Amino acid sequence: MRISDLTRLSWDQVRRRKVVTMLCAAGLSIGCAAIILAMSIGESTQQIVESELNSFLKMDEITVMPNSGAMPGQDNPDQVSEEANNRGLLTDQKLEVMRNMKHVTAVAPYQTFDHLGMTTADSKEGYVEVVATDLTRLKDFGETFGQGKADSVDINSVVLSYGATMGLMDEETRNKLYEAMERSGYDRNSQEQYRNMMVIPTAMYQTQIQLVKYDDNGKQLTSTPLQVVGVLKKPKGRSDISIAQDSKIYISIETAEQLRKELMPSSVQSSTPTYNSVKVKVDAEQNVKQVEEQLQRLTVSTQSNLLQKEQLEEQFAVFKAIAIGAGVFILIIASISIIVAMTMSTYQRRRQIGIMKVLGANLSQIRNMFIVEAALLGFLGGLLGIMFSYWIVWGINALILSLNSGESDISIFIPYTAIPVGLAFAIMTGIISGIYPAVSASRTDALTAIKRD
Repeated sequence: MRISDLTRLSWDQVRRRKVVTMLCAAGLSIGCAAIILAMSIGESTQQIVESELNSFLKMDEITVMPNSGAMPGQDNPDQVSEEANNRGLLTDQKLEVMRNMKHVTAVAPYQTFDHLGMTTADSKEGYVEVVATDLTRLKDFGETFGQGKADSVDINSVVLSYGATMGLMDEETRNKLYEAMERSGYDRNSQEQYRNMMVIPTAMYQTQIQLVKYDDNGKQLTSTPLQVVGVLKKPKGRSDISIAQDSKIYISIETAEQLRKELMPSSVQSSTPTYNSVKVKVDAEQNVKQVEEQLQRLTVSTQSNLLQKEQLEEQFAVFKAIAIGAGVFILIIASISIIVAMTMSTYQRRRQIGIMKVLGANLSQIRNMFIVEAALLGFLGGLLGIMFSYWIVWGINALILSLNSGESDISIFIPYTAIPVGLAFAIMTGIISGIYPAVSASRTDALTAIKRD
């Protein structure tokens, strides 16, 4: 008996026994849909979290820091020789080596200062974190300009983060606000007024600013006027308060040397310029580990965000395994209904089985007919499960949109691999569930079955 004949006979039985077919297919569809939804929610959530993680922790970047020369387990790092310490410094020579490494697309040195006061031409004041770097490389590391650019800059040119433009006010306004808060005992209204003032942006593009610092004797030191040549774009997905707290001013390495002379005249100047850290941009995420190993040969410390991603993938793997396990459990429960239905079918069709044996059908052909029938039930259940999963995903996405007033970057999708996996589980469950009824049917005595009917 050919496979086409087996399929035709099995399909005829499936079509005739509509109630049994729908009950079995419904149970299998729930398990199949559960597996597809588990994989879909897991994959979608992982992609959303990784996307958010990439926006804050760049996966294709490596942070390089000086290596003090202290070996792991060394009790007293202060005993590290000056020579070993100097070997771990980040110098221009090492920066040049990094730029020539394979898979490296951009390298930017960073020097950080303490928070300094910032004053504008119209006497507004604020506090900023000063970061010295290569301003022409800001775009390479994901910074987007809202105004201006920094393709080529002069020594007195600076770039402000969007947070550095927020909360600027003159001394009189600030004092009045503090006095009002003190009089009201820092009640909710005064605190709300203060927060509102701190998130008001000021137009800073193409204006001049000065940085202010007080020395140990309380004397005010002021820098030369600096020109704002660019303002970074306002970050998305963050509250105004958190943006205002991330107040940075980016200056060039040459401007940093000038500021040291003006605001920190007593500090010791090194003949060889060194940096607090260096950021290295890699052309692809899969090459980060290779570049990191090359960087460590320069006697420096490196840090990337691959560990966080690996931990995230492990956590989601556990979540998906648990969810898929729940779907498999549902399929096992559904398989019981198939075993019962197929066993009843065997009893009801014993006359048909007896006639087939008399006409020359062997045991394997009868077994195969019931197994094919069970596989068809699994296939129908899998198709229903795929349909149900698409409806459920559509409903979840519609609910997310309604909760976010029709605007949301979050959506659940069904990966292409989930559909064949769910369908395969449903078919395999049907086949495995049909083995016992198939064996039982093949052992039916032909003459006894015909006599009884």
